[in-house]
Amino acid sequence: MGFKKFNLDARLLAATVRAGYSMPTPVQAVAIPAALAGHDIIGTAQTGTGKTAAFVLPILQKLLAGRHGKTRALILTPTRELAEQIHDAFRAFGSGIRIRSATVYGGVSPAPQIHALKNGFEILVACPGRLLDHIGQGLVDFKSVEVLVLDEADRMFDMGFLPSVRKILARVPSKRQTLLFSATFPKEIEELASEALRHPKRIAIGLSRPAHTVAHALYPVPQHLKTRLLVDLLRVTGAGSVLIFTRTKHRAEKLARQIKHEGYETTSLHSNRSQGQRQSALNGFKDGTYQIMVATDIAARGLDVENISHVINFDMPDTPDAYIHRIGRTGRAERNGDAFTFVTPEDEAMVKTLEKIMNQSLERRTLDGFQYSSPAPARQAERGRFQRPFLRSTSERKPLSRMMEKTPAYGR
Repeated sequence: MGFKKFNLDARLLAATVRAGYSMPTPVQAVAIPAALAGHDIIGTAQTGTGKTAAFVLPILQKLLAGRHGKTRALILTPTRELAEQIHDAFRAFGSGIRIRSATVYGGVSPAPQIHALKNGFEILVACPGRLLDHIGQGLVDFKSVEVLVLDEADRMFDMGFLPSVRKILARVPSKRQTLLFSATFPKEIEELASEALRHPKRIAIGLSRPAHTVAHALYPVPQHLKTRLLVDLLRVTGAGSVLIFTRTKHRAEKLARQIKHEGYETTSLHSNRSQGQRQSALNGFKDGTYQIMVATDIAARGLDVENISHVINFDMPDTPDAYIHRIGRTGRAERNGDAFTFVTPEDEAMVKTLEKIMNQSLERRTLDGFQYSSPAPARQAERGRFQRPFLRSTSERKPLSRMMEKTPAYGR
């Protein structure tokens, strides 16, 4: 029966068809009926499982009855990118009904947001910091809010937004429906949930492991050879749409330039880019203008691009949760995807943690013909332009064991 079993308004059902939705995902199958019944929800779902639709559709169904022009649903989310994607979902599913939504976040001019706030709307998707600014100016009235969503709650905690979230909660009517979604539950999020929700239904889908549609592989490599290995790996694998993660914004920008120099259409996403630049990068990556995007973890949550064929962790993430969210950008909607991670000896502890969580050994791979024994360059050479005459002919190849024995970073 697909989405018909939820007894949604015919206009919402038509919108799901236009959006390409046929059967609900596991999290949608459980969360949508609970939300439609008015229950508070604590949801734990792996990224890429359809979580956004799981709260967008029930909210739209609820708002079909009642007053228009008042803010009746508030969604708090940690990043501008995620706010825009949720806003896009409301517009897509609500295209056949007269329900308006608006976004509020920092990093852009407040003027359009102030204009929207004064004109009125039913749904507000906001990042806590900028929303508090508007509240301080008396521009926001939450007296009519019926549904509150706290999305990516653990991420908001990581980014220091919890005090702001609590200030906003104090202004929202206590008689409301609250939906909280979080990938992990540190004690601070458990405390927030106990404060904000009443007798919640707990929903946990794919909590501890990455999606089964993602194939994982580790590429041991000395730190100074990562970039060269990356370029050769891209050439050999013939990868399609590739998302590459680095630990820092400076490395992301530098790596994007180096890959672009190799002839790939490449862009970058990190906090040093303006909102306009970030949106342009996302749009270009989605529509295929850019084959490769190099990003920091700002893109790990909420990035909704269905056709990413490969995620490459140029730098190992700091936590298992960050790994799961990064690689969750591929293998979406039951498509197959590949997750490659470059590992140095310093990363072995994290590798063991990941293998324990996933209850399997992660495959170690090497790139045939790559010179793993190449010494680290002198400082002067490091400042020069990237060179890459790197794959040797078949006749020059040596067994991996001999390569590793001669690599200083892997000395025993």
